[in-house]
Amino acid sequence: MSSPAIFGETCPYEEARIIIIPVPWDVTASYSRGTSQGPQHICDASSQLDFFDMVYGTPLEHGIHMLPIPQQWVQKNNLLAPKAQLLQNKFDYDIPYDHHDLLLLNQINQACTELHAWVSQETSNALNANKFPVLIGGDHSTPLGLIHTLSEHIRFGILHIDAHADLREAYQGFLYSHASIMHNVLNLVHPPQNLVQVGIRDFCIEEFHEIQHNPNIHPFFAPDIHNRLFSGETWANICAEICDVLPDNIYISFDIDGLSPLYCPGTGTPVPGGLSYDQIRFLFNQLAIRKKNVVGFDINEVAPSPHGQWDGNVGARLLYQMIGLLLHNK
Repeated sequence: MSSPAIFGETCPYEEARIIIIPVPWDVTASYSRGTSQGPQHICDASSQLDFFDMVYGTPLEHGIHMLPIPQQWVQKNNLLAPKAQLLQNKFDYDIPYDHHDLLLLNQINQACTELHAWVSQETSNALNANKFPVLIGGDHSTPLGLIHTLSEHIRFGILHIDAHADLREAYQGFLYSHASIMHNVLNLVHPPQNLVQVGIRDFCIEEFHEIQHNPNIHPFFAPDIHNRLFSGETWANICAEICDVLPDNIYISFDIDGLSPLYCPGTGTPVPGGLSYDQIRFLFNQLAIRKKNVVGFDINEVAPSPHGQWDGNVGARLLYQMIGLLLHNK
């Protein structure tokens, strides 16, 4: 299968510094689906960008290769998503799972395990070829294999931009739910040095208690951010605090719903409030100025909407910004 054109070009694997791993998966989506189309949606919108950036120059010149969208995972996603929906309907109405339900749950959890192993292998392939692997989801469960494999090679902290805390344990019975990604990351054999969460504004009481009592989690809740801005503080000062608690090596996990829904109306779990595109761009620039070393990243939960290519447009621009940031201090 041929590699898709990303940002209007098809760069051979051997010549690229950046390898994009597309993961078309949203089996455990708990509100609305469509994020499995995120990789294709971003790819389709990516060609219309202007590729010079005042901070990062022209990242495209360094070589960006996107792996083919894996049809085996598209097919498995389409097979399992309706089965997951049946289980979620029972969960929402507190109907106990019967024997057949438990078999379905095990089938889905096993498929998620296999997906993470595939992502991990693609990550290893890229690292062994001296490339920088990054990932486009899919729902936010998809980068676990990437983070796991990177953690075996280097120590880093995680900058987590999201509307949700994603600290639930096996949400709805799914071991690798999109709502459990940071719980699973914190329980890796080599967990991150710390977890810095920015834009969080939707979470359960158990997640709030975990945030309050885990010294390795540093929250920048969206309501607190906006209260500080409304009271006269600057975004520059808040970004400086974010940078100060991050270690030198960082991984960025970006759920598009960390932004205001104005920028991502098609995302699966939209939440009012959130950050603007320009606030994120400024934060990334501050990371570059502070010479933070980005070891990898993911962008997730982009989905088509009735607004044409708008979600993909925003996702493609963020993807290009993060590639620029990753390469900036190399």
